[in-house]
Amino acid sequence: MPIGMDFHEALSTEGLWPLRPTSLDVMQINVGKLCNQTCRHCHVDAGPDRTEIMSRETAEQCVEVLRQHAILSVDITGGAPELNPSFRWLVEQCALLGRHVTNRCNLTILETGPHRDLPEFFAKQGVELVCSLPHYKAACTDTQRGDGVFEKSIRALRRLNQLGYGDGRSGLRLVLVTNPVGAVLPAAQLGLEAEWKRELGRLYGISFDALYTITNMPISRYLDWLLESGNLEGYMRRLVESFNPHAAHRVMCRNTISVGWDGRLYDCDFNQMLDIPVSNDSPRHIRDFDLSTLGTRAIQTNRHCFGCTAGTGSSCTGATDASESRTCSTL
Repeated sequence: MPIGMDFHEALSTEGLWPLRPTSLDVMQINVGKLCNQTCRHCHVDAGPDRTEIMSRETAEQCVEVLRQHAILSVDITGGAPELNPSFRWLVEQCALLGRHVTNRCNLTILETGPHRDLPEFFAKQGVELVCSLPHYKAACTDTQRGDGVFEKSIRALRRLNQLGYGDGRSGLRLVLVTNPVGAVLPAAQLGLEAEWKRELGRLYGISFDALYTITNMPISRYLDWLLESGNLEGYMRRLVESFNPHAAHRVMCRNTISVGWDGRLYDCDFNQMLDIPVSNDSPRHIRDFDLSTLGTRAIQTNRHCFGCTAGTGSSCTGATDASESRTCSTL
């Protein structure tokens, strides 16, 4: 794949341009950028000083859309989504509608005073948890997320395990997510999952259902690091040269609509952070939601999209071409 090729040219080689949805199964709701952590790789640029928070009115508009349309899954994210004042209400309403609810949790939030009862709340509502943990080694995790994060994360995981999360029998699904440290792509997801299950079980007695590998996207804080470290050109070359046609067919924007904290609509969470809204001929706010129009829209792409199609592929549900066995070394 030529390094200068644009993403739409890469898609054209696969007959995928313009890129369009295959379905609309997932509503991903970003309820705000407020977070109790400040992670080096964060594409949201989230942190304790962010003030962008979804209002109850906008959350109610999301619920109303779900009430009217057969969108199967709700994926709640942030920031630390649990810090939104309407978070528990939103989870309860989505569960009452019979939707599968996933919450993206940084684990350490479960160790803070007002939120210590969240594991029990999640279990009661049957929420699937997708939890960030860069590595099963403390040094690697703390390098990316801050000193002491690993220890707090392990304590939170043990509490979740005690409630049945990750035991494979309770129906309470626990997924871990890893982003690489450095200017590299993730190794093969299935191999990493087996390694992580073995080591977390051996070292800490922790069990979980699956591991998602997610490629760091060249935007926001990670882009800043690439620039400061002199790795941007080499990393972008790696993304383009690692373009995987199988992953391109399975990019998450083809079955997902992303709702920003202010109700604006995007093709994915990454486009949201770059302020690239859905196409001009589509409704651009949740209050104007129209399933038929959004279901046939032309998905907006740019060069950062190579991050979702490199190597084994990457999405909010991990690798999109898990059959691939390629691994990646450092630059």
